[in-house]
Amino acid sequence: MTRKPESPIPPHLGMDPARAAERLGAPVDTARFAKAAAFCGRGRDDLARRGYAPDGTKRLRRFSVWEITRYMIPVAPAHLRRVINQNPDLPQGEAEGGTRWYTLEEVLALRDHFAREGSSTKQYRPWRPEGLPAKVVAVANFKGGSGKTTTCAHLAMAAALDGYKVLCIDLDSQGSLTSLFGGKIEDEWQTVFPLIAQDYAQAVQAENLVRAAQGVAALPLDETLTEALNVSPRNLIQKTHWPNIDLIGAQLNLYWAEFQIPVWRMGLRTWPLWDALGNFFSGSGVLDEYDIIFLDTPPALGYLTINSLSAADILLVPLGASFLEFDSTGRFFDMLYSTFASIEDGENAGRRIAGLPEVKFEWDVVRAIITRFDASQQTDLANVIQAYFGDFMNAYRQEFTALVGQAGEQVNGIYEADPRDFNRDTYLRGREAFDRTYAEFKELLLGAWWRDAQEAAAESAE
Repeated sequence: MTRKPESPIPPHLGMDPARAAERLGAPVDTARFAKAAAFCGRGRDDLARRGYAPDGTKRLRRFSVWEITRYMIPVAPAHLRRVINQNPDLPQGEAEGGTRWYTLEEVLALRDHFAREGSSTKQYRPWRPEGLPAKVVAVANFKGGSGKTTTCAHLAMAAALDGYKVLCIDLDSQGSLTSLFGGKIEDEWQTVFPLIAQDYAQAVQAENLVRAAQGVAALPLDETLTEALNVSPRNLIQKTHWPNIDLIGAQLNLYWAEFQIPVWRMGLRTWPLWDALGNFFSGSGVLDEYDIIFLDTPPALGYLTINSLSAADILLVPLGASFLEFDSTGRFFDMLYSTFASIEDGENAGRRIAGLPEVKFEWDVVRAIITRFDASQQTDLANVIQAYFGDFMNAYRQEFTALVGQAGEQVNGIYEADPRDFNRDTYLRGREAFDRTYAEFKELLLGAWWRDAQEAAAESAE
């Protein structure tokens, strides 16, 4: 009779402290962090180049006739080919592998042609009401790893493929969105930091006019604020490898703003620090130049996130279908209430006395989005989350797809992934997951614009 093999003891039992001490290595001083950061920096650059062309620039791939007619322009492939053949002035694409491939610039030109010459019953360009500003969309949650940057980037790419002109603003000092779009950011002066500094400097200038009239000493404008007054917001906006996506990027030094903003507020208590980004939007003309502005926020409810949420029309809150993420998101909403209600109460007490309009924060729509969803394991918990969040929750749960990981290895979004590099079913499933997320977002966008258009029409009729 053979004996059953004994089960191995758990790995945490029977450890030798002396051997454990040998494996520690030397104590770590602060200089070791710099060395680790340098190694990571080189590694990050090496990995990022996977998504770059040999000349060191990031380029968007071309699109096949199949993709164009399936996802972008509502015509049959044969009809598209016929129209292109009949109009030699239209983009002719590049022949490869028995089909023609077109850049996104060429696709946009084809879209414009069909909008002018195509069937009146079809919509070749996405709808935006004339005369109304762009919608600002903040993607936020203070739970790290909830899918904020992935959601923000893919919604921006989907909107660009749909024909919208998009501005992405990275407010996270980790700069992940910036990396995805190939942004080159040298320091904080190429981020939103000078926009916020400029808003404060202008508030100081306005205050000093009042002080001069009262015979009171002026508030100082230091070198940082003086320099910020000379920054043109247009110089901060970069072109990306997407022809209709522009970027204001981020890098590590942007985090300095979280420390500087409260210092400025203490210097001028009347400065509404939460309005700085919104004032940039309303005063720079970007709301007319772009259709959608996406804000990727830090994983914290700091001053940059507060600015983003204050400026936003639409708030999207990604979360995974887990208890910890549900719990964290609930606390995020609680902090949103506490923060913005506190601002309203603090500001409006004085405004009522002065007879000024009261501050009121309001969003067109707020939706939580379940990301990285695994139906085989998370359906019950997702149903619970849906029940508690109610109308705050998107109906579609964005399924986890292998396409995200595979495209991410090349530092690309799934819309940048070439279908020829993947199993067809894998590509279609991954594409559908994000297409459905975009479809739900677009419905929110169009509904908000439509409501604005109806209100504008009613006001003009009075």
